[in-house]
Amino acid sequence: MALTVRHHAGEYQVAWGQWADVASSLPEKAILITDSNVERLLPENLQALPRLTFPAGEASKIWVMAGQLHEQLAQLGALRSHTLVAVGGGVTGDLAGFVAASYMRGIPLVQVPTSLLAMVDSSVGGKVGVDLAAGKNLAGAFWPPQSVIVPFDALTTLPERELRAGMAEVIKAAWIASPELIETLRTPVLNAQDPRLPEIIQSSIAIKAQVVEADEFERLGIRATLNFGHTIGHALEAVTNYAEYVHGEAVSIGMVAEAQLSARLGLITPNAVDDLRTMCHAHGLPTALPAGLSLEDLLPFMRKDKKAEGTHLALALLHGYGACKLHTDVAADDVRKALQP
Repeated sequence: MALTVRHHAGEYQVAWGQWADVASSLPEKAILITDSNVERLLPENLQALPRLTFPAGEASKIWVMAGQLHEQLAQLGALRSHTLVAVGGGVTGDLAGFVAASYMRGIPLVQVPTSLLAMVDSSVGGKVGVDLAAGKNLAGAFWPPQSVIVPFDALTTLPERELRAGMAEVIKAAWIASPELIETLRTPVLNAQDPRLPEIIQSSIAIKAQVVEADEFERLGIRATLNFGHTIGHALEAVTNYAEYVHGEAVSIGMVAEAQLSARLGLITPNAVDDLRTMCHAHGLPTALPAGLSLEDLLPFMRKDKKAEGTHLALALLHGYGACKLHTDVAADDVRKALQP
């Protein structure tokens, strides 16, 4: 079973499988890129393939690490006929994808997401990149993979915190596009053994694929709805030096904050905000900005967000249960008042 994702140059398949089956699905002349945590968990048949490994964590998603990986590929003698295989979470997919997009002006990429967050979000859609000191994902490219292989059983090795963080992206997908998935998530997913999880992952990927196909290069404002919770979430990650929150936790806080803004602007009811906050909390996610943090701390990073235009802020805001639109004219004062306790 597989899902087809179409893009400007063709299409690729998102296939579901198991860890043990990944190696047999890869093209010839594959080179793995993975992090130091996932490397220890690789099945034996993947360990036999050539690979590059970098230190796990968001701190590695930078220019310097991308440059080191380029140099290592050159030392391996990698050519355009080779395929890079990103095996790991969102950081690995973004970093390895950025390297694939730029090494020899672009070589084929296969995504093998092993975290829930990467499965439902970052592995699909072709956005790759690295962080700059000024903000997250400010250097990057659109580079669709040749294929995405989702090994469901990799989730059994995922730390509980990372599973919860991945659920933030599932909750996001539901609230921007699927009232039906919202209803499913009212019963929280708390472990990798939940029998509903494969179907929930597939539903989330289908939402991501549909949005990406409608606006691949983020020119229409449609794809920007996938950033619900991310404008404030990314700023929160940056202002805390990527040390206090993992990505999904920051997105959860960002979703609730941006829902509060949506309610202040009359786009949704306060009850909807409470509903979203309750859902995130039930999935073990944080929902409040840390004490002492103000909009003034976040603003420098929010103004550098890729969606921003002119002097106003740009945020994807809720318009109901399963509905979201990009607003490019949000006044900082409205955000400030929405974030007040």
